[in-house]
Amino acid sequence: MRRPVALRLFAALATMALAAATGAVLSIPEASAATGSATGYATQNGGTTGGAGGQTVRATTGTAIHAALCGRASSSTPITIEVEGTINHGNTSQVSGDSCNTAAGVIELKQISNVTIIGVGSGAVFDQLGIHVRDASNIIIQNVTVRNVKKSGSPTSNGGDAIGMESNVRNVWVDHVTLEASGGESEGFDGLFDLKNNTQYVTLSYSILRNSGRGGLVGSSETDLSNGFITYDHNLYENIDSRAPLLRGGTAHMYNNHYVSLNESGINSRAGARAKVDNNYFKDSKDVLGTFYTDAAGYWQVSGNIFDNVTWSSPGSENNPAGPDPQSNTTVSIPYPYSLDEASCVPTVVSQTAGANKGLQVSNGTCSPQTPTPTTTPTSPTPTPTDPAPGPTQPSGTNLSIGADSDGSSKASGTSYGNVRDGDMSTYWSPTGSTGSISIKWGSATTVSVINIREASGSAGSIGSWRVINQDTGAVLASGSGAGVITFSRTLLHKITFEITSSTGTPQVAEYETYAG
Repeated sequence: MRRPVALRLFAALATMALAAATGAVLSIPEASAATGSATGYATQNGGTTGGAGGQTVRATTGTAIHAALCGRASSSTPITIEVEGTINHGNTSQVSGDSCNTAAGVIELKQISNVTIIGVGSGAVFDQLGIHVRDASNIIIQNVTVRNVKKSGSPTSNGGDAIGMESNVRNVWVDHVTLEASGGESEGFDGLFDLKNNTQYVTLSYSILRNSGRGGLVGSSETDLSNGFITYDHNLYENIDSRAPLLRGGTAHMYNNHYVSLNESGINSRAGARAKVDNNYFKDSKDVLGTFYTDAAGYWQVSGNIFDNVTWSSPGSENNPAGPDPQSNTTVSIPYPYSLDEASCVPTVVSQTAGANKGLQVSNGTCSPQTPTPTTTPTSPTPTPTDPAPGPTQPSGTNLSIGADSDGSSKASGTSYGNVRDGDMSTYWSPTGSTGSISIKWGSATTVSVINIREASGSAGSIGSWRVINQDTGAVLASGSGAGVITFSRTLLHKITFEITSSTGTPQVAEYETYAG
């Protein structure tokens, strides 16, 4: 419910007073201070612009960061928070408000959208304090250092992750950051960059990850397969034991990264994950690519990489190294443009550009660092394809879902993913809440141009807004509202997802039919 003007004015004044007391300086509205534009998968699904076009706030404490989030008109009001100084447990308290959900001892980007956090001035260091992104979208984190975040010992923060994302996160660009620890799990540290529980459309670019037992993961377990569409480019992984990264399901693109001293394993593709690995430089490392510590196979497409003093273990029941002569065992289509530096110059380019306080330089594919123009207007997001509202005409031809496989983001008690492809209108799938996704998948590439979403008779909830996603590439094929027949351009793919983004109650999908058209 919208608060009366007088109450909103009082709240705004109170927040300004809190900001002044906690180290924030509120400025007049201006464009985002973020430099450059998002790259990789963060450009998909509508794009990632963070707080572009909103107010800019300067913060020198963690409490001030929270106060800035809580002082917005709503949880989606764009804001850029310029951070300078050291953020730690002593200056990071919980702040309450209608536009935020914060906690002490962690920077909490929870249940919010349209936010940029960028280090400015002499730099921003999050010391033993993690950044937690949860139930959030359109977030930019740029030019900051996060170090020595612990999950055990004292103090603890963010489950031990330097930057962690979980629970329905969409469109995050993490750029020119330095993430580092002082040891592994036995010393109390966990991952530097972890993504789990339905996190998608993320790019990590021009960053340093070093001195940790675990670089990062995508998917918290072999059953957490709802994550994907992650780009890693021009990053330095240095002195990492494993997980550079660990991929469980989903699609990832690694290009122009420099990997040095991966002590146990590197890119660990497993549980059906598909990794495109282009023009990277691996040096003084072991088992830099493959499926490790599991018999749940993952896949990779490789080209243009350099393996400099890399050793490989022998294959076993739970080890499938890609080397010593890595060959592709899948193909991955990338939906966005990108320029590749030659692998031979990656060590030089990455050393000049990656990490915080490096001037935010990037490469344009010519092995020569460039300084991008500061963003002064919101970046135009990638258009989301839309199609006419579903019509009444029923599709003709063979229902390709019969005999295919299916999975999804969650399933309510008593329902099954397989119910949407059994030809029986009396059985159905429901997510565990009002939103969720259901996918049809095939072992070989299949052409689809029509789907028919049929709700169960007497369904407790009606489908509201939705998107149809090519799960091979992350491209949005169509979007709209309501169940029924949906058409789009003929597309060759292995897996197609119907994502429900809003509904009244809990939807019940009896049949998810697919047709070549």
